[in-house]
Amino acid sequence: MSHVEEYVEVNVPVRTAYDQWTQFEDFPVFMEGVERIVQRTDTLTHWVTNVNGVQREFDAQITEQLPDRRVAWITVDGEARQAGLVTFQPVDATTTKVVLHMNWVPDGLAETAADKLGFVKRQVAGDLKRFKLFIESRGIATGSWRGEI
Repeated sequence: MSHVEEYVEVNVPVRTAYDQWTQFEDFPVFMEGVERIVQRTDTLTHWVTNVNGVQREFDAQITEQLPDRRVAWITVDGEARQAGLVTFQPVDATTTKVVLHMNWVPDGLAETAADKLGFVKRQVAGDLKRFKLFIESRGIATGSWRGEI
């Protein structure tokens, strides 16, 4: 199993950063390689990804969601095996530290090599930078889900 941890500080309050992160169907706007996400229920999302020409579909179950604090998930069906956690930590009233932890099992030689070469780490870092640009340029979230799981 492989692990990556990356973070970014965004110049919006915790509530704004968290609310935007709950809008899973917007992830393709800032996550490279994510083609589509469909939120099927409050706790189940369906993902379609395409990374370097390799398309995958999988379902992810949200296992924990605490408003303004954290969102955790695990894949439950499909072609990817991963689990993750994103936390939201106030730096001050207008700045939030977003920390993403992800564990996954590389599938095959190509993914194992990409993992060893730091590809996933760079992709996660890039996704977080694009999240920062997206939410800071808007200043407000595209929506929110304040439920607790």
